[in-house]
Amino acid sequence: MLHLTLRQLKVFETVARHLSFSRAAEELYLTQPAVSMQIKQLEENVSLPLFEQMGKQIYLTEAGNELFRYSRDILQRLSDLEVTLDELKGMERGKLNIAAVTTANYFAPHLLAKFCQRFRNVTVSLNVSNRETILKQLDENAIDLAIMGQPPENLDITSQSFMENPLVVVAPPDHSLCKKQNITVKRLSQEVFLVREPGSGTRSAMERFFKQHGVRMNTGMETDTTEAIKQAVQAGMGLGIMSQHTAELELETGRLKILNVQGFPIVRYWHVVNRKNKRLSAVAQTFRDFLLQEAAALMHKSEKSD
Repeated sequence: MLHLTLRQLKVFETVARHLSFSRAAEELYLTQPAVSMQIKQLEENVSLPLFEQMGKQIYLTEAGNELFRYSRDILQRLSDLEVTLDELKGMERGKLNIAAVTTANYFAPHLLAKFCQRFRNVTVSLNVSNRETILKQLDENAIDLAIMGQPPENLDITSQSFMENPLVVVAPPDHSLCKKQNITVKRLSQEVFLVREPGSGTRSAMERFFKQHGVRMNTGMETDTTEAIKQAVQAGMGLGIMSQHTAELELETGRLKILNVQGFPIVRYWHVVNRKNKRLSAVAQTFRDFLLQEAAALMHKSEKSD
């Protein structure tokens, strides 16, 4: 008879998912020796090796692959049980596990604060990551909900828009184009654009826009954060295209200016996304409804009061 603990299964599932002891330790807030000890005890319990090492990389053995499949099923069933128990408790308490793309981090905490003021016993875990990481979390069913711009097309997901996400062209306040009106897209081909990494929703929207207008986009610095683009634009290194929500502070203080360009703003939308067959907890469903019904009005009210 197997003598496994849920802790061992959770540690094993995390190591198997990342194929890394160090990354598993980071996710579980454990030391790497503690993770290694749990795996060693689990291997002793099943009397089979679960991982094999080739060079610096570890791989699942045949037994490891089988256990990985069962461990994910067991942990998912436990998660479903937790959801069911939370539903029996109602909205008095519960946990909300959500993720947001980095560009949504400029408004997501504000909305979460409003939600938590209303439901004070809810515990929230917010993970801010790039689009690629969040798509992986959705695929692995590791989060309840995700907030992102363009929803994925290759995953079995449910997605609904809850707020406009206008993309604007920004420049330093002393740029010569700041005084121009109705700037043509062709004129922008003479400028250098600072861009997000490939795969970013904003980067994809930029590339589609210039391609549709038959204009070549000159790219300069590439970075994985909007904050770095804002700083580089202020320093005069080029122009940027970003969500207006991410540049509110710089626009209000005059450190950045929105250019009057034909075809802009590009109106996109923020979406709340979850796996199609995922059973949402009462808390997650309530937060999803909150975004769909109140987010746009709350943000508009906040912007007017600022």
